[in-house]
Amino acid sequence: MKRISIYLTMLASFVGISSAKAQQGADLPLWELGAFGLGVSQQAYPGSDQQVNRGLALPYFIYRGQYLRADQGTAGLRAIKTDDFELDIGVAGSFGSGSDEIEARKGMSQLGTLVEFGPRVKWNLGEGPGKGRWSVALPLRGVFDLSDGGEYRGLAFEPELVFSRRSPTGWAYSSSVGAIIANRQLADTYYGVASPFALANRPAYAAKSGLVAWRLGVSATRSITPDWRFFSFARIDSVAGAANEDSPLVKQKNGASVGIGLSYTWLRSEAKARP
Repeated sequence: MKRISIYLTMLASFVGISSAKAQQGADLPLWELGAFGLGVSQQAYPGSDQQVNRGLALPYFIYRGQYLRADQGTAGLRAIKTDDFELDIGVAGSFGSGSDEIEARKGMSQLGTLVEFGPRVKWNLGEGPGKGRWSVALPLRGVFDLSDGGEYRGLAFEPELVFSRRSPTGWAYSSSVGAIIANRQLADTYYGVASPFALANRPAYAAKSGLVAWRLGVSATRSITPDWRFFSFARIDSVAGAANEDSPLVKQKNGASVGIGLSYTWLRSEAKARP
């Protein structure tokens, strides 16, 4: 089966935009059920010279319990919550991609459907320009391949600095800068070339642990009606200075991903979420 390399955390960006709405925390319902449609053009993986263009329609569910959360692009257990600090244990992941879709990986193993599980620390750093909010997130997660019986693929650390604000016109904005850091096993999943897959233009390569990519992202959303919401996002990934920028699977330094979509909330609870 052909798959496309579209990160669930990015697909759930409209859900993540609820972090901008979180400034109205007392007004958010405990749960929401609906669907969203998304058109996306994404770099196949950091360092790839190919774009993957797709349209998707998916259901979504948001739950904002005091401890159990399915919100802001992840799902899991919120262990500690104060005004300035939060610790949760969550799940995120990514769809895979068929190697026949990516020229550089022809004949190699596909990038499977990966699931990440582990703790995330989040600090609220205070108010910023225009009454926006600064925060930093530090997730550390093990990565497992559902396409291979849940096989362990390595460890990822993805620190991220986020600024979000809501304008008087009803738009909510978010911008972030971060990095993806992987151990050797996970880096080898993306950038390693084992000897049986080596070609004249794709020599064998053993990936190294360290920086995978720098990441810069922006998103924007606005309610059209109480149930309909427009959202958009853009992201730039750069492997400049990355540990494996000399891998034969790295074809260019920088790549962009963009998407726009609409969401519809079908049902929501009368009960309100606790901040």
